[in-house]
Amino acid sequence: MFPGFTQAAILAVIIVLTQTTKHIHGNESGSDVDASHVLALSKDTFDDTVKNNKFVLVKFVAPWCGHCKALEPVYAGAARKLAESGSEVKLASVDATIEADLAKRFEVRGYPTLKFFLDGTVLEYTGGRSESDIISWLKKKTGPAADELKTVDDLNKLKQAGDVVVIGAFKDTDGDAAAAFLQVAKTLEGLPFGITSNDDVRKELEVTDDAIILLKKFDEGRNDLTSSIDEDSIRKFIEANQLPIVTDFNGDTAQKIFGGTIKVHVLLFAGQTSENYVKQREQFHTAAKQFRGKTLFVFVDADEQENARVTEFFGLQKSDLPAIRLITLEDEMTKFKPASSDITSESLVSFVNEFFDGKLKPSLLSQEIPEDWDTAPVKVLVGKNFNDVAKDKSKTVLVTFVAPWCGHCKQLIPIYEQLGDHYKDTADVVVAKMDATANEVEGIKIKSFPTIKLFPKDSDEIVEYFGVRSVEALAKFIDTNGKENGKPADTEESEQDGEGGEEEEEHSGEPAHEDL
Repeated sequence: MFPGFTQAAILAVIIVLTQTTKHIHGNESGSDVDASHVLALSKDTFDDTVKNNKFVLVKFVAPWCGHCKALEPVYAGAARKLAESGSEVKLASVDATIEADLAKRFEVRGYPTLKFFLDGTVLEYTGGRSESDIISWLKKKTGPAADELKTVDDLNKLKQAGDVVVIGAFKDTDGDAAAAFLQVAKTLEGLPFGITSNDDVRKELEVTDDAIILLKKFDEGRNDLTSSIDEDSIRKFIEANQLPIVTDFNGDTAQKIFGGTIKVHVLLFAGQTSENYVKQREQFHTAAKQFRGKTLFVFVDADEQENARVTEFFGLQKSDLPAIRLITLEDEMTKFKPASSDITSESLVSFVNEFFDGKLKPSLLSQEIPEDWDTAPVKVLVGKNFNDVAKDKSKTVLVTFVAPWCGHCKQLIPIYEQLGDHYKDTADVVVAKMDATANEVEGIKIKSFPTIKLFPKDSDEIVEYFGVRSVEALAKFIDTNGKENGKPADTEESEQDGEGGEEEEEHSGEPAHEDL
């Protein structure tokens, strides 16, 4: 199993890695962004703005935050479109580094944090980070779940609202099928919904009986659900058809891919400029058709710089490509690797069928054991030597799980090296580190970087560290066998709220993490 990543954690890290890399290689200035429709709030104007407007979406940002810069043009575009449509919804922004009291008041612990004020009630924003996602989420919170289509013009307008739109066409919009459709529309974010019983609209849609129609600007263009229409069948129908047969992974599609109800994904990592790309894509597409609604087939373009960290996340190097991986997103992420490197429709179908037949064993990453892994005071662990060292009951072993791109991990290095020096002559204490992006250990839960865990001597217990990152505090944690500043490692409590990533800043005395 991938070490302890819940589905939510996987989704967060994939999106954060993609957006962070995109920010690094993209235009960071934001100087050409028209933010004239975004209200700039301070402690002097905040309360009056929220009080005098029925709906206000507020983003709390920091000027140095890469995720905030990436969101800025999207947020400004959504504000402009809402203003031009005459919407009551206002979009606002707060510089939390200046307005620290506001940030503390609304428990802002990561950047950007978005909160929605609905008649004075504060809701967490849970939508996506594209213009259409923001607008769709706000419409769901402030208006009807589905637009009423009274004319063919209304239908044509809805068709332009997104690459995918969902329409419920009913003889009677007061019936059970229509009620089920509206319930789904209320809870599915990021998709425009329409509902109609108008004869002209139904004729235009070429339906005579109750039907759910999904219109899309790719693949076959349209899918219909015409029988057994209830809430469960509508959800499954939309989930199965809202994405392309092969979905291209990027920051905009990540949430729909990893946040959906289809838990089995097959990923093709390859470069679009590679010699065999077209043939491999065709074979991948052919295999994907056989598992529609059961498995998502996702293409990750290794030529795109913004996907570099995603490729790293799956333990792949350029020399490994093209590569296929199958992952499951149940309680924890499990990853499978095909025995053959061939990318043909036949081999892919066989591989996926073997998974569903329970014939595959999970694949765990490990680097090779470095020749000098134990020569320095801080030992270097990989998947292949982890259990031999960390679970040696004759010693107390402290392990820090790090990521090479993690800023907080880099800040910890000098402190951790001093800690290693402190215990280098203590025979029954080991101070070690492991790159958790390149090595996997079954049963070890990593939710943020750095994560520090203690494996006490003569014990099967694993204790996670939650104290200040200083030599003194860490030494006390070791010397008390984890009783000082520690919690059992199976604790599900999350250290941070907010989006995390390298842009996170502390608002309390707790140590910062780069959350997954």
